[in-house]
This record gives sequence, C-alpha cells and structure tokens, in this order.
Amino acid sequence: MLVHPNFDPIAFRLGPLAVRWYGLMYLVGFVLFLVLGRKRARSQMLTGWRPADVDDMLFYGVFGVILGGRLGYVLFYKPEYYFAHPLEIFEVWHGGMSFHGGFLGVLIALWFFARNRHKALLDVTDFVAPLCPLGLAAGRLGNFINGELVGRPTDLPWAMVFPNVDNVPRHPSQLYEFGLEGVLLFVILWVYASRQRPRGAVSGLFLIGYGTARFIAEFAREPDSFLGFLAGGLTMGQWLSMPMIVIGIAMMLWAYRRAGKDQPTVMDRMKG
Repeated sequence: MLVHPNFDPIAFRLGPLAVRWYGLMYLVGFVLFLVLGRKRARSQMLTGWRPADVDDMLFYGVFGVILGGRLGYVLFYKPEYYFAHPLEIFEVWHGGMSFHGGFLGVLIALWFFARNRHKALLDVTDFVAPLCPLGLAAGRLGNFINGELVGRPTDLPWAMVFPNVDNVPRHPSQLYEFGLEGVLLFVILWVYASRQRPRGAVSGLFLIGYGTARFIAEFAREPDSFLGFLAGGLTMGQWLSMPMIVIGIAMMLWAYRRAGKDQPTVMDRMKG
C-alpha cells in the first residue's frame, strides 16, 4: 500500500503571491500547446498554417478553457448551490473546473478564431486535437499533487491512501487518467495525424479517444459526493462522455464517406 505524499498545494511564493501547483500545470499545458502547435504548423503536410496562428489560437483557447471549464462545473455539477451563491462562481481559486465545460468553451473560442481567419472550423479542430492531450495530462498531474478527485476503495497492490481524504486505500485514479486521457491519447492522435486524413477525422478520433478513456477511468474514480451515482450506476463524467463517443464515431464515418465520394472511381479515370 502506498501513501500520497500530501504535497503542499503551493509550489512557491513571490512575495504576497502564492503560486499553486495546479496553476503551474495549466501553464505547462499551455507551453506544450505552443511547442507542439508550432511544430505542427511547420509540418510540410499542412498548408495555410503559420506558427503565429498557434499563438493566436492559444489566446482564444485560454479564455475558452477557463470560462467554459468554470461555467461547465457550475451548470453540470452544482447548479443549485451556485444559483443560491452566485458570487462564488467567480472564486475559481477554491477549485471546480469541468473538462466537458472547458471543451465546449474551447470549441466556441475556436469557432471565433476560424471565423476571423476565414478557415473551416473542422480544419481548426483537426489541427488542435493532437495538441490537447498532454495539457490534459498536466491537469491530471495537478489533481494528483492536490490529492483531489480520488479513486474508489481497492485492495490492489498499488492502492494509495490519501491522508487529506481518509485512511482508506484507493485507486490513484488521477494517474490512470494521466495515462489514458493524456499520454496514450496523445500518442494515438499524434501518430494518426502525422499523415493526411479526411477533414473532421482527427477531431472525431479525439472525441472517441477522450470519451472512451474517461468512461473507463471513471470506473476507478470516486463519484462526486454531492452527486453520487446516476442512472445505470454511472457517474456524471460517464454520462457526459457517452455523447462524445457517439458524435466522434459519426464524425469519422462522415469524414471517410465524404472523402470516398470525392475520390475518382475507376470509370472516372477511364473516361479521363
């Protein structure tokens, strides 16, 4: 049995300013987005993309992540509480961010970016999708450092006690999500997107990959105490992930069917 190190959530102080590990993980995610995005923009396979576009997308995306993540948590997880205490919506330093809300926020932000740059939204999301998983991994590492979003009780050899929660051995579910939603999904998307794919296919694979990884990891994660298990014995995270999987499958089918129609048939080549 392992014991969580119970890290100090504050990484360091700059005078009166306390820099928290979770905030640093967000910064790591944004830096990785810039580095990988610039590399992707310089790829000979992609045309019409400049490294400067990545900087602008990050500017849009930061607002989408923060605003969407916070509002998603408020609306999906604790609407009654925050409607009764509306000023606490702005107290983000107390925690409370939703991936699914952040995802919708980023999607809206990218729509504005695509519109301003006269690009197709799916071209933008296909470009961005492989850049996101390592940022998600950094966020899950921040959850682990904070000892939050703990797993369900287990007797497995790598079970971990989180002293700030209780003395029960639990799944280190944050690390499961770090590996599944972050590292594994990054490798899959980066390899898949290294070749030319039909428009919308990379975005569809991201939805399938994240939705599946999150759905699986939720079996080891303790549901939020104020929600518990929902219909079918599933968690809120699982219910929010299922539409992502369905939409992702539909997008990939649509993308490849559309690409197939655009390819000349044997008869067309003979006529040519």
